[in-house]
Amino acid sequence: MHYYRYSNAEVSCWYKYLLFSYNIVFWGVLSDLTKVTRLHGIDPVVLVLMVGVVMFTLGFAGCVGALRENICLLKFFCGTIVLIFFLELAVAVLAFLFQDWVRDRFREFFESNIRSYRDDIDLQNLIDSLQKANQCCGAYGPEDWDLNVYFNCSGASYSREKCGVPFSCCVPDPAQKVVNTQCGYDVRTQLKSKWDESIFTKGCIQALEGWLPRNIYIVAGVFIAISLLQIFGIFLAKTLISDIEAVKAGHHF
Repeated sequence: MHYYRYSNAEVSCWYKYLLFSYNIVFWGVLSDLTKVTRLHGIDPVVLVLMVGVVMFTLGFAGCVGALRENICLLKFFCGTIVLIFFLELAVAVLAFLFQDWVRDRFREFFESNIRSYRDDIDLQNLIDSLQKANQCCGAYGPEDWDLNVYFNCSGASYSREKCGVPFSCCVPDPAQKVVNTQCGYDVRTQLKSKWDESIFTKGCIQALEGWLPRNIYIVAGVFIAISLLQIFGIFLAKTLISDIEAVKAGHHF
């Protein structure tokens, strides 16, 4: 592969190194996606590999294309960012139009992960964080924890957690300095009318449905910020491509 170096006219170093920095910052932020654990039957290793391949490919195309002034790599980078942008837009529109379908998929996701709660420490942390942050328990309520073999009330279970819920379902006690991880033990053996004294009784789906309208401006702001960041990357790539082509055309004359 031959790279062009020009002595009389030069490509703007500003755009070149700005695009290089953009790749480092943008894909460094998206690297947090690799921390996502099991998603409804998807092996977390496969997910991490998929995200890693996309990040490496785009990072390589953007960084090397910018530094080496390679038009092919820059066009690939720009086209892929455009594709990702429109995919995100399509997902957002479809999620708004098919809210019932999204709700059903989230329920399946949550129930699937309830079943696997004790099988993956990262999965436990994900569900515990979700329940504590939204002050909820289960998909539609504490009884959803019957789906987990350790918390199930029926059958010949010898688990100490039988008829209980995870500690993240417990109503926090301000007087306690240390988290009581056994606060949910046997709680569902009590009368339902007493559950709300010690645990959250609202399901996480209802909690999230209530959270979204209250924070719609924050969600919209995050979406707009990500979109603007992608558009900025597209602008940098297109500008750098135009500069390279202009310099190349001038060199031939």
